[in-house]
Amino acid sequence: MTESAPVDPTSTDGWKKLAGIADGFTPDLRGWFDSDPGRAERYTFQAADLTVDLSKGLVDDEILGALLQVAKDTGVAERFEAMLAGEHINVTEDRAVLHTALRRPKGIEPALVVDGQDVDADVHATLDKVYAFAEQVRDGSWTGVTGKRIETVVNIGIGGSDLGPVMVYEALKPYVQEGLEARFVSNIDPADIYEKTADLDPETTLFIVASKTFGTLETLTNARLARQWLWERLGLTDASDDEKSNAVAKHFVAVSTALDKVAAFGIDPENAFGFWDWVGGRYSVDSAIGTSVVIAIGKENWQQFLAGFHAVDEHVRTTPLEQNVPVLMGLLNVWYTNFLGAQSHAVLPYTQYLHRFAAYLQQLTMESNGKRVRWDGSPVTTDTGEVFWGEPGTNGQHAFYQLIHQGTRLIPADFITVAKPARPLKDESGDGKAVQPGQDVHALFLANFFAQTKALAFGKTADEVRAEGTTDEGIVAARTFTGNKPSTSILAPELTPSVLGQLIALYEHIVFTEGTIWGIDSFDQWGVELGKQLALQIAPAVDGDQDALASQDSSTKALIARYLELRGE
Repeated sequence: MTESAPVDPTSTDGWKKLAGIADGFTPDLRGWFDSDPGRAERYTFQAADLTVDLSKGLVDDEILGALLQVAKDTGVAERFEAMLAGEHINVTEDRAVLHTALRRPKGIEPALVVDGQDVDADVHATLDKVYAFAEQVRDGSWTGVTGKRIETVVNIGIGGSDLGPVMVYEALKPYVQEGLEARFVSNIDPADIYEKTADLDPETTLFIVASKTFGTLETLTNARLARQWLWERLGLTDASDDEKSNAVAKHFVAVSTALDKVAAFGIDPENAFGFWDWVGGRYSVDSAIGTSVVIAIGKENWQQFLAGFHAVDEHVRTTPLEQNVPVLMGLLNVWYTNFLGAQSHAVLPYTQYLHRFAAYLQQLTMESNGKRVRWDGSPVTTDTGEVFWGEPGTNGQHAFYQLIHQGTRLIPADFITVAKPARPLKDESGDGKAVQPGQDVHALFLANFFAQTKALAFGKTADEVRAEGTTDEGIVAARTFTGNKPSTSILAPELTPSVLGQLIALYEHIVFTEGTIWGIDSFDQWGVELGKQLALQIAPAVDGDQDALASQDSSTKALIARYLELRGE
């Protein structure tokens, strides 16, 4: 199947029907709810612990039926099975796509063998090695060069080697072992590593260098700076090579498969944790890339995290398309993007611990589906991808919700929350007005969650504004909300490791659904390479090489010249 050309979605009967519906489409969520008492129940679905309400979306049974037909005609279910089986659906790199294998339970039958390799055995051997190391750090048997136990783990990576671990760590902070802390360095801006290490004790700090090839420029530059910091802070700048190497071996480990480069850096290859070319960086948080988080939360919590991923994988594999939550959400995104003109998508978690979730999804969604050619190299026949963005509620309400509510652009929004907070508090004093004494603050928080989706869906009519006593028609217009702004509500019991895994897998499979329909390879990322290549070519000019500077275009040349002038060079 992977060798054949993708189905052109615009040629399918379902797509043509959707185009006809979209022509002159006028949504009416108020009317749809009034005339259909069962709408909320019919459009609410369950995936593992996630309750997902699609009823406030701009969709009816006819639209949903046509979208499902597009999914069937483009082979979404079949391609998903091909992915699970290890077919090389990453066509441009001729690779299998097996992030789902990272969370298959030990001993699951039948075993997954791909390209002659027992994938399950490989995955669990690495997991066991990570668990054993993490436990050594957690119980204090792994110490630094001076014999002190580790208190701070600093993960050095970028892209998928940073965005996933830092998001998961922040989300699961209530599960972090007391006395342990993780920090994350990614940016090559020296301010990043300076700020993350300035107040640390080198004797109690462990660095994890996360780079599959051990060649990522930003990561290796930061790793060298961290090594330099360690030697300086331990007073080893003028020490022997053996003393320096011993310090590095006790304070650095790697997530990499390039063992020769790991050893050359000074890290014991026994303390390198590998992963495979069939998992892309943005899909790798549940691999050894998450070692920093495994240390922080422990083996049992990490196993629950993986189980959450697997539960949603199984939901997608076993559930008919009509009730398949990630497929349905992906189909709605196609409807909004390709037929209603949406260009961006807001993700709005009403739980502070998910404050990095939107940033994580930016890479997952836009690096995956930001493509202009299909997997056979032919041009796409539709718009692809959306700009994903967002911030936690209620912060976003006081920043950008105005645009979503009353702006001229269609911005679908996903609202995510949990019923049970990790840190419940009551406002014992209250203000005697909006907030009564003893108010459960999480309930107050969730009132905003429910109110925002209601306001987006149903708005406020001019007559309703007038009924409140407003007579100035200019003010009436300013206070009128059109409604019909689509949202999806995702509610979980609490933000456990399992639920977090479920949320990540949910969006992974939304991305998969959209990419399959558009006919693109969601698992390569050639678009990130050009700028990296040019940076290496431009670096000598930035360092003052006049020949390299002279070879640049006039704009780049002028900017670099001005930079050198401002630096006084």
